[in-house]
Amino acid sequence: MASAAAREPVEWAVAHRCRPGEARCGDLAVVARLPEGVLVAGIDGVGHGAEAARAAHRAAEVIRRRPGADLEVLVGRCHAALRGTRGAAISLAFVCPAEHGITWLGVGNVEGRVLRSDPAATSPKGSLALSSGVPGHELPPVKPATLRIEPGDVLLLATDGIHRAFADAPDVSGSPRAISERILARHWKAPDDALVLAVRYLGPRP
Repeated sequence: MASAAAREPVEWAVAHRCRPGEARCGDLAVVARLPEGVLVAGIDGVGHGAEAARAAHRAAEVIRRRPGADLEVLVGRCHAALRGTRGAAISLAFVCPAEHGITWLGVGNVEGRVLRSDPAATSPKGSLALSSGVPGHELPPVKPATLRIEPGDVLLLATDGIHRAFADAPDVSGSPRAISERILARHWKAPDDALVLAVRYLGPRP
């Protein structure tokens, strides 16, 4: 699924693969448009199979039902809702066009990178600092970080089914769908669930 409306501040796409032999994927993404910006989430249910998928879907439902820019509150809600499940790694980012910025945080192992729009760039503009813990079981104190972005910059969230080297040689050419599918094809750690969410910042609405 993807969205690329001309008046929207971002365009985005998701690519994912299920662990071979499993009917359900434990990795999910959420993108929610709010009046003040866009909330995105990468969720990785612990393990794989039906129980991982159940945890991931529960966290996704919390985020879809009450999205917001306060990421500390949002991850706390997910933590409470995930009790009694395997838990899930969760990374959240809020894109604020008015400030040309991203606020983000992560608990667990869903990696985040911001890649520059400049094709000559050889390294990410920013990397998400991850806190150890598993929402649903252990939620450490969290503090969001902020990063200034420019139109054309690309935010990537990738679950642990993707090798961490996915952004070492950044290539943000093409559509978000092309970017996410290219990373998945090159960096999938089979046999595991895997997901890549690519979000290109387009700037404030005209």
